[in-house]
This record gives sequence, C-alpha cells and structure tokens, in this order.
Amino acid sequence: MSGATLAAGPRVAKEGKGRPGGAHENMAEFGGMGGVMGSFRVIELQLMAFIVVFSASGLVPLIDILFPVVISVYSVLLSKLVFPRYKNAELQVFKGNRAFQIYVVTGTVLGLFLPLSYVLGGFARNDQESVRAATPHLFLLSCQVLSENLVSMLEIFSLPVRALMPILYNTRRLFALVDWTQEMFITRHLSKDPTVNEEAWFWFGKFLAGANTIYYTINLFVFLIPMFLPRAFEKYFESRAIYMEEKAKRKAEAEAEAEKRKAEEIERKSKLPTPARPPGMEDYDVDSKKGQ
Repeated sequence: MSGATLAAGPRVAKEGKGRPGGAHENMAEFGGMGGVMGSFRVIELQLMAFIVVFSASGLVPLIDILFPVVISVYSVLLSKLVFPRYKNAELQVFKGNRAFQIYVVTGTVLGLFLPLSYVLGGFARNDQESVRAATPHLFLLSCQVLSENLVSMLEIFSLPVRALMPILYNTRRLFALVDWTQEMFITRHLSKDPTVNEEAWFWFGKFLAGANTIYYTINLFVFLIPMFLPRAFEKYFESRAIYMEEKAKRKAEAEAEAEKRKAEEIERKSKLPTPARPPGMEDYDVDSKKGQ
C-alpha cells in the first residue's frame, strides 16, 4: 500500500528463469519481503468483500468509487501505448533489507489493520461519523493493495506504470486523510463528561488520522516521488536501450545473413554448366532464321 510491493519486484519468482534457487533464492534476496506481502493473499477476498460493502453502503463518495476504475484503465493504456514492458526489463527497484521491511510492516499495520479495526469498532458502537470519516481512506487503500498485488503477481506492467500507480493512489488518499484529520481534530469534540471508553476511542481516532496523514505524506514526498519514481524510470530506460541495441543487432545479423545467402545463390547459379543442345538443333536454328 506504500508502493513497497511494486518497489521490491515480484513477490515470488517464476521457476525456471535460469537462476539457481528459483523462488527460494528470490525470497531470501528480498529479505523476507515476499512472505510479508504474500500474506495479503489470505485477506484479498476479505478486502474485496469490504470494497463491495463500502461501495454499497454509501459511505464512500462516488469520486472515490470511480477512482480505482479510472486508474486501472489509465495504467493499461500507459502500459500498451507509452511504456510497454520489454522482456529483459528488471522489475526490482529496492532490495528488501531489514529497514525496508520494517517500513512496510509499519504502513501495513498503521494504514490497513488499525483503520479496519476502527471502522468495525465504529459499526459496533454505532458511531456513524467516525465510520464515514475513515472509510474513504480504507476503501482506496484496499483497492490499492489489490491492484499492487495483482500487478506484482502478473508482471505485465513496466516499471514506470508500476511506479505511477501507488503515487496516484497515495495522492488521492491524502485528500481523504486530510478530511479525516479535519473531522477528528476540528469538527469532533468530546462530551462534557466522557467515560474512559469514549475518551480512549476519541484519542484512538485522532491518533489514526494524524499518524496516517503523516506517514503517507512522507511516503509520497520522501519515498515514492524522489526515490522510487526516478529509479524506476532509470531502470526502464536502461532496459529499453539494451533491448533496442539487441534488436538492432539481431536485425543487422538477419540482413547480413540474407545478403550472404543471396550472394551464395548468385555464385552457385553462375557456376552451373551451360546446357548442351540436342543433336540437330543447330540446323533447326539456321532454317528458322532463314524462314524469318
């Protein structure tokens, strides 16, 4: 959800790629990254269920419901028309070291699991204002998780498209997070004599709204834009240059081979003996010329 899934490359390497160790070596190379992000497969169906419920409940604005559809179509168009993926392209931007893994786990807990428990708790407490404020962020994040996992699993998009997807999602979610933060810090107020549970719930919502706003602001302006995006484009253009060079080399070799075969064919034909005329054809040729 922070773009780390796509930054670390495919979650599981395809076997038979020519590298010893296959998927197991790939998992070790990412520093456990594959196992962390792979756990999302267990809850993908639940996330889809939440997306459907949130969409049908009227808690998510129409613009946020349409946003994932527009982003998906836009990503496909970019992949087909502007940034096609080359077969030799590398899909990994960062290696999953320990600090990177902690960063991912922090975003997972802070951005997904805690807001999900907050929304479910809001339903249980019949706190419609809290649910309505937190749901747009959770809806967009659920869509982003599914999109990133799908892109990472299929490996059909080039690095620029894979970099732009979390940037676009993160940018849109910042607006939802700002609305949530405004609701919790400006609009909402405690009652005059709150119970301990009410006060804890109130500060829990404030903490989540503020912490997510800070985390994803840093994620966008410190990680995605200045680090992930430039490296993705750099690796993409390097891969494209290598691909074009190999393509031009193959084309030159094919043309040289065709010229060589053409020259050999001409030489072979020039060495063929002139066919001898059957006996008596000489007199026939003379008589034919006289008749003309």
